[in-house]
Amino acid sequence: MDWAPFARGFGLGFSLIAAIGAQNAYVLTRGILRNHHWPVALVCSLLDALLIAAGMLGMGRLVAAWPGIIDGLTLFGALFLLAYGAMSLRRVFQRERLRAGDGRVSLGAALGTVLALSLLNPHVYLDTVVLIGSIGVQETPAARPAFGAGAAIASFVWFFCLALGGQALQRWFQSPLAWRVLDLLVTIVMWALALSLFRRLL
Repeated sequence: MDWAPFARGFGLGFSLIAAIGAQNAYVLTRGILRNHHWPVALVCSLLDALLIAAGMLGMGRLVAAWPGIIDGLTLFGALFLLAYGAMSLRRVFQRERLRAGDGRVSLGAALGTVLALSLLNPHVYLDTVVLIGSIGVQETPAARPAFGAGAAIASFVWFFCLALGGQALQRWFQSPLAWRVLDLLVTIVMWALALSLFRRLL
């Protein structure tokens, strides 16, 4: 395999995925809770890989040609992020003692939430399908598989490292204050992303 296009794809994918976002905040929180963090990280990685593959196959032009799809996702995504941020803010003001196990949810609920955070976020499509896809198709036909593989593997590396990092941080979250700070940060991230989506619609 030609490692140069692989490295270019990995670098581009990692720089886009590592930006602060709803997926990252959720994977980190699941890791701290040690609650389905590996399946959640796997779902995030697989979704990115599928969307990157779609972009490399030319789906980016189709998405760009139908702005109504992105606008619909933007609206639903912004509303979902507002609601999720509100739930995090409510936890900040809970009076009872917070423990690592308080935020544990079922596997179905965890996967449903991360799917919503992923698929209702138009930036996921713009980054993977449109941006990575449009840059990837500029590679030679022989180099495109290596470029796409690099971008996809960057997603796996990032999300699994994030889940592992969250797991390692669990001992720091034995106090209610630490959880309140985390929930407040999650609220800020979710509402900032929602605001950016509303601004995009306007």
